[in-house]
Amino acid sequence: MQIALLGAECTGKTQLSHALVHALSSEGADSAYAVPEVLRAWCAQQGRTPQRHEQEAIAHAQAQAQRIASEMAHTFTVADTTPLMTAVYSEVLFQDPSLYPFALDHQRQYDLTLVMGLDLPWVADGVQRDGPLVRAQVDARLRQVLDTHVLRYTVVYGAAAQRSDCALQAIAHHNPMRKGMKQAPPSNWQWSCEKCSDARCEHQLFSGLLRTASMRNRSAV
Repeated sequence: MQIALLGAECTGKTQLSHALVHALSSEGADSAYAVPEVLRAWCAQQGRTPQRHEQEAIAHAQAQAQRIASEMAHTFTVADTTPLMTAVYSEVLFQDPSLYPFALDHQRQYDLTLVMGLDLPWVADGVQRDGPLVRAQVDARLRQVLDTHVLRYTVVYGAAAQRSDCALQAIAHHNPMRKGMKQAPPSNWQWSCEKCSDARCEHQLFSGLLRTASMRNRSAV
């Protein structure tokens, strides 16, 4: 089972990927592996964020890391991110949409896509992060792209154990009969409508916010 974690910067993807691998392995899965984020290692090595012309190589390197992991017979692979995030950032930061065809084709290989909610506080992390305003723009564009191309996803919320419990419930709901997979135990965190892991419900809420913003903009004009 290939699981993709998507989300803007500082939304807990890396922490959740390691938490899920630990939880899935302890639940009796044959093996679980976290595919690391190529961009993080790239920025650490270069001491800067990539420029426009360097984005494509990073996207392909991320896809290659996933391919290698998927060939190693792991029961679960959890991708810290995918080329789709590189494509979204390329558009938001550089107005370059050229990576979408490759990134969208790659994204369709995943069995489950989990999108990180924006309920975690933004925290600076060296050169890799662009700020809370960019984070919100990337989150909005990511969801628009997924919706436009009919790529199903589930939004996860909560901090630390709450977030991993939410993700485990989504995994179990997606395929509860998977070999070695147990149903995640009920969480003490109670979902409410605005903090729901049902993608369709989340889509309705997000679409409603977009419609409201559009109406206000037309009224202002």
